[in-house]
Amino acid sequence: MSVAITTNSATARSITCDEALAIARKDAETAYRDLSAFRIIIERRADRWHVDYELSDVYFKGGGPHYIIDATTGAIVSKRYEQ
Repeated sequence: MSVAITTNSATARSITCDEALAIARKDAETAYRDLSAFRIIIERRADRWHVDYELSDVYFKGGGPHYIIDATTGAIVSKRYEQ
């Protein structure tokens, strides 16, 4: 599994990239169990973290979970599963 990280300007106290990833991973493991087939793209946009699990192998069908996490509270604002 590979991770790509992009950050924009940081605001006052907010959750870190690692904290956002842990929040997304906890939910993703519940739904998908094994995440080894995915690469993770995490990006900070304004006041939210966007965490996307993309299939590493272009020949696989389906997709992974996608999250938007509030950068201040750590709450999952939105999630979408592709299976």
